[in-house]
Amino acid sequence: MTSLQERHLDTFCLINIGEQSNFRMKVVNLKQAILQAWKERWSDYQWAINIKKNFPKGAKWDYLNLAEALLEQAMIGPSPNPLILSYLKYAISSQMVSYSSVLTAISKFDDFSRELCVKSLLEIMDMFSHRLSCHGKAEECIGLCRALLGVVVWLLQGCAWYSERLREQGEAAGGEASLKACQERLEGLMLSTKNRALIHIARLEEQTSWSSIEQAVTRVADNLSSLNNQTLRSKLEECLALVKSIPQMLAVQSDPPLHTSFPSIHAFIMLEGTMNLTGETQPLVEQLMMIKRMQRIPAPLFVLEIWKACFTGLIESPEGTEELKWTAFTFLKIPQVLLRLKKYPQGEKVQDFMEDVNVAFEYLLKLTPLLDKADLRCNCDCLSLLLQECNKLGLLSEANTASLTAKREYAPRLKTAENANIQPNPGLILRAEPTVTNILKTVDADHSKSPEGLLGVLGHMLSGKSLDLLLAAAAATGKLKSFARKFIKLNEFPKHISGEGSKSASVRALLFDISFLMLCHVVQTYGSEVILSDPSPSGETPFFETWLQTCMPEEGKTLNPDHPCFRPESGKVESLVALLNNSSEMKLVQMKWHEICLSTPAAILEVLNAWENGVLSVESVQKITDNIKGKVCSMAICAVAWLVAHVRMLGLDERDKPQTMIRQLMTPLYGENTLQFYNERVVIMSSILEHMCADVFQQTGVALRPPVEGQEPVPYRNLLPAREPIREALGKQFRAVLRKGWVDSRALHLFESLLHMGGVFWFTNNLVKELLKETRQEWAMRAVELLYSIFCLDTQQITLTLLGHILPSLLTDSAHWHSLADPPGKALAKLSVWCALSSYSSHHKGQVSARQRKRQREDIEDYSSLFPLDDTQPSKLMRLLSSNEDEPVVLSSPGDRTMSSSLSASQLHTVNMRDPLNRVLANLFLLISSILGSKTAGPHTQFVQSFMEECVECLEQGTRGSILQFMPFTMVSELVKLPALARPKVVLAITDLTLPLGRRVAAKAIAAL
Repeated sequence: MTSLQERHLDTFCLINIGEQSNFRMKVVNLKQAILQAWKERWSDYQWAINIKKNFPKGAKWDYLNLAEALLEQAMIGPSPNPLILSYLKYAISSQMVSYSSVLTAISKFDDFSRELCVKSLLEIMDMFSHRLSCHGKAEECIGLCRALLGVVVWLLQGCAWYSERLREQGEAAGGEASLKACQERLEGLMLSTKNRALIHIARLEEQTSWSSIEQAVTRVADNLSSLNNQTLRSKLEECLALVKSIPQMLAVQSDPPLHTSFPSIHAFIMLEGTMNLTGETQPLVEQLMMIKRMQRIPAPLFVLEIWKACFTGLIESPEGTEELKWTAFTFLKIPQVLLRLKKYPQGEKVQDFMEDVNVAFEYLLKLTPLLDKADLRCNCDCLSLLLQECNKLGLLSEANTASLTAKREYAPRLKTAENANIQPNPGLILRAEPTVTNILKTVDADHSKSPEGLLGVLGHMLSGKSLDLLLAAAAATGKLKSFARKFIKLNEFPKHISGEGSKSASVRALLFDISFLMLCHVVQTYGSEVILSDPSPSGETPFFETWLQTCMPEEGKTLNPDHPCFRPESGKVESLVALLNNSSEMKLVQMKWHEICLSTPAAILEVLNAWENGVLSVESVQKITDNIKGKVCSMAICAVAWLVAHVRMLGLDERDKPQTMIRQLMTPLYGENTLQFYNERVVIMSSILEHMCADVFQQTGVALRPPVEGQEPVPYRNLLPAREPIREALGKQFRAVLRKGWVDSRALHLFESLLHMGGVFWFTNNLVKELLKETRQEWAMRAVELLYSIFCLDTQQITLTLLGHILPSLLTDSAHWHSLADPPGKALAKLSVWCALSSYSSHHKGQVSARQRKRQREDIEDYSSLFPLDDTQPSKLMRLLSSNEDEPVVLSSPGDRTMSSSLSASQLHTVNMRDPLNRVLANLFLLISSILGSKTAGPHTQFVQSFMEECVECLEQGTRGSILQFMPFTMVSELVKLPALARPKVVLAITDLTLPLGRRVAAKAIAAL
């Protein structure tokens, strides 16, 4: 250390010593002044005048520990000194000393055997304990929190000391009066929610201090049994219970609602069952728990609503694939969801959840018409099968399963002459689930030496509805991606040709064709995300993935028929055209099917041009299309995929010949010389082509095939009413759903079509307008529950639009304020909070469903203007946090919207503000803060109050990182000015108590209440 540094250190030490000695001098002088006053018998006001004269002007009496010095002098003898105590009482009444300094001084007295002294201290407490408050700086408010915790420890120690004496020496020794006196003061402090909230802050401020309370509570509890006075004992027990409840004081929520129907759960399950069977189970569980928590739904009714939605979905689903999907969802996926809910950390015991499931089934048994209709639709006893599944997974005990099964005694007679041989779908689905695992193992094996063995398995999968059953079971159990990946690998296998005979050539062609058909069917039934969401494990992109992305028509996807992917090498195209035109049938030996499929579109273009120019006759074209579909159905699919893209570009009068070619390719070829499993493959091919062409043929009003009575050509396609503005269609459908009280699958598909067509802003804005029209409270709340579930179609984007565009425009434009009056304003606040919490929770757990991922994402730049990023922000923040005087900087006036007044917990947690959702939430809270700080009141301020009340209601208590972390700290002092929010629990709930600054803000707000 240099001599200069040593000199500096010496100087610093001298200054410190000087300050300390100066402080000691003042304390000594203070004690001397108290003694002098006592000797000369000054009255209390004389003492106050003289002490103020003799000490510097503006002296801080708490700094000099005046209260402690007075108590120390007053408590020297066996009984308190009444004159010195009168000085202390005068100091308290004239606010020379703070309440916190008096409480701290009291808590330092530890000789409980001097009962007169203890009695005097308790009487001093009585002067102000009923009106504890602090209007000073945040540090002083934190001081009050600590002092309050200290005095509670002191009172508990007093109770423990007197109860121990009573136990050891009996009532003859006295002490019961003192015990009662301590208990009464403790009860008085603990009955105040405000005091408990301040102690809660002190507990978080100093974690170790709480152990003193726990030890004192244990001491009191140990001696309770020896108390003969039953009234006193029960009162002490109540006090101890109040003290113990302090750490959990935020976990207590209001009573659950009285109604028994919950449209949000019903609609959300309908949405998942109809559109998201392939979705992962955990995000579904998290979302359900979010709804349960936000709406405080009792567990049995929560489980009941899930089952009701499943049965409704089963009953109303269209025949075919959709019915199988719903069956798999109900019998395979939902039991797994309930199993996850059973294990979910929710504070409930496992046994409790099993009882909840049992009670839910008891309620379900009373819905006889629903169960009967489901049984008739599925041709089996659905409830019995579900009970068995739940029993297998440990969701129901054996006794409860037997009891519930016995109660379903009036089940309809299902076996009739017509359906006696029909196997029920639920039974088939339950058997298909283990079959999926076996097939995955079979396909995984090495078949390079004898691929014929695999054909038998694949052929069996194609028969009847086996494929749809297996795919539904795989989708419901999360194995569909693995299933698709295996078949992509199988589709690559025929690329490798060695010297082959006709038999091995036909096996290779079939392996390619069946795997191609299966993959196309998976994409059309469950979406391309099943295949594209996970990149191929090997570096090279497989053929099917390439073809899917560039050549396959899908709903909402436009293809360019002149894209290079449809234009392979001309030599390959010419040889393929010659082969198709000249041969009586397609040859198989040494054929590279991947190349043939890529060359087919260009060959079809050549044939179409030749036909349109009169070079080829109709018969020649028919022969070519027969050759294309005669052996390998994949060629027909590739041909139609291009024709669909081509037809979209043509005028209505130019579509005749391409559409004729499509019909020719769709019609099965019934000949003897077809490859194995041709009939089964053609059925799947026809289904794939029908889905591909549905939109194109609808435009011209031409039917692909004769309509079948009672069966839609493609379920849920083309639901939008013709010649009706989409704004009217949206309003009409929402009003119909609101009247009915629940959302069905058809309505969900219509809403999704309108969302695609109108865009996120149009969709959200118009539905919010519908909500704001609803002036009946009960209907407004029902609309919120239904809208929340409809918004689950794309929660992230709809929430960004709602919070980032729609709410700011309603809150900042006075022309819109009237629409925010209650009840619709309160309903919109509830909806906004629900959407914000759900989005924030799922977004930060990375749980966005594939269905939502495929939609176009909003550009981050759209939200840049909402919360401008400042490169100097971190340095400003550091200056702010290193400031000793936090009050003028952080708790500045509401009108001063500077960086300091917008400081929130999210910035201290360094949350990424480049994230659109974080940015939108931060902007919304800044806007709310400015509304609270403005001089204008109206429906918009009522909306803000409702918004904050809902935030407090829905919070997952005690967790860091909720949406309220974006609220500026300055807003707390503004919120407590609203009567509905001026409550200690509200302040604790809306501030981040994990941060020192959050605790100071909370202490300041609560201490001033």
